[in-house]
Amino acid sequence: MGRLYILEATNAGNFSVNLRFNDGSCQTVNIGEFIQQHPHPQYNKYLNERKFKEFTLENGNIVWGKNWDLVFPIEQLYAGKIE
Repeated sequence: MGRLYILEATNAGNFSVNLRFNDGSCQTVNIGEFIQQHPHPQYNKYLNERKFKEFTLENGNIVWGKNWDLVFPIEQLYAGKIE
């Protein structure tokens, strides 16, 4: 298989997202835990549930903010654990 990417992302509540990948697998990832463990003004605003829900899919990855304020390696999302 070629490049791994996200086909669909939905809000799962509690600052988590459900992700469906192009190989058919699915994963739920808690993004809030990462933000709480790595406080930064650029990230902290996404602990607001309204802002958190404003993610988009771009180039096969889930991103927050116009300038990709928050983005994660696809391999970590696929594994279900952000480091």
